[in-house]
Amino acid sequence: MPQSESNQAVEFTSLANQSPSLKARAVQEVTPKDDPHHTRNFGLGVIYMILMRVGWIFKTESIIMPAVLDVIGGSGWLRGCLPMLNRFGQSIPPLLVSDRLRNSRFKKFRLFTTTLTMGLCFLLLSLVWFVTDGKKSFWLPIIFLVIYAVFFIATGVNQLVLNTITGKLIRVTRRGALSLFGTVFGASIAVACAWKLLGIWLVDESESGGVAQSSFGLLFCFTGTMFVAAAVSALFLKERPDIRNEKQRGVVELFKAFAATLRDDRNFRMVAIIAAMFGMYLTLFPHYQRLGRDRLELSLTALIPWVLAQNIGAALFSIPSGWLADRYGNRLVLRISMLILCIPPVLAVVIAQFSNVGNGWFTAVFCLLGLTPVAMRYMSNYTLEICAGKDHPRYLSALGIAMATPPIILSPLMGALVDWISFEFVFSIVIVCIFIGWLLTFRIEEPRHSV
Repeated sequence: MPQSESNQAVEFTSLANQSPSLKARAVQEVTPKDDPHHTRNFGLGVIYMILMRVGWIFKTESIIMPAVLDVIGGSGWLRGCLPMLNRFGQSIPPLLVSDRLRNSRFKKFRLFTTTLTMGLCFLLLSLVWFVTDGKKSFWLPIIFLVIYAVFFIATGVNQLVLNTITGKLIRVTRRGALSLFGTVFGASIAVACAWKLLGIWLVDESESGGVAQSSFGLLFCFTGTMFVAAAVSALFLKERPDIRNEKQRGVVELFKAFAATLRDDRNFRMVAIIAAMFGMYLTLFPHYQRLGRDRLELSLTALIPWVLAQNIGAALFSIPSGWLADRYGNRLVLRISMLILCIPPVLAVVIAQFSNVGNGWFTAVFCLLGLTPVAMRYMSNYTLEICAGKDHPRYLSALGIAMATPPIILSPLMGALVDWISFEFVFSIVIVCIFIGWLLTFRIEEPRHSV
């Protein structure tokens, strides 16, 4: 390693042991400003995000996948398994591989393998669906959830790798722009594809003699193909090798490091509590579509405008969010996002009381829900700024565990409570939690104020 880089690394390590504000300063000083491959990597990052979003629109956890479970199972606790598997995959596995990721010379190969695994899982789901024709059976939900669990384990590690490689290759003042371009262009193309294809595939059995169920196989196949294409695009990133041979810790040591991160960094501790409140918010996602379809007496075709609205909302929210984050910092975006996210559950419960309002008003709920992945992205970007580069995997995996704990523990119970008590009861609990999370955003620091 050149002497200048060696000196930088020493300074980086020493600053990493200081306050969160100094850690943020270290990140901004060490991130290369004259990287000759920065423009290339930025463009490839946008392409990767576009391909992932085009695939993701056909498997949204708030609309498509809960509807699939309704077709093959139908119970609230089964829908509640989706957030549980989602958050488990995006918390524990990333923590377990964080040391291995930190020591890997090239992160892009990790990005390739995790994205490829995600694609293969959906191609396998497609095959299973075509073989069974999606007919109800006691074992089909089990197979579905097992494959989906593997998918989210790969997704969790993928998000850790993606955020880590973003911190390594993209300048801190361009990460908001990366999210902006990736989301806006990705959502635009995804909406166009969904508008064209969902109108063909997602029709009711009563209208087409059972085509709806077999069409889920086409959805899964398309999603898997897009993920595989995204995996290939990751191979073209230009990345300098990392030279780290630090000892890999065991499972117990990793959890001790997680506990130490919460204990020693007061600012991150507040972020972790906010993430936990956000995790409670995620437990509602599978139940929005069921609430709308049940109370407003809507068919499967109602999912189409909801899918489009959610992705259009993500694109629209990304435009001001990216500009605000790069100009004023991620904390402001996080604060505004948490406040706006208080609205969808309230709006959903109110609209559901009036069965004559139709689908139009309920579509607005999903438009606002488009802010959810945007808020999640800027929570990760904020975390990248409050720690040194070598600590990115540890902090991001700790953030994932904090966000995942409520869904892992409570999601099936929340789904059962929907059936046992009411949608209103469960939604009210979550509204209180997300409001508490918004209040706590006033207790965290803005790292750029210290620079």
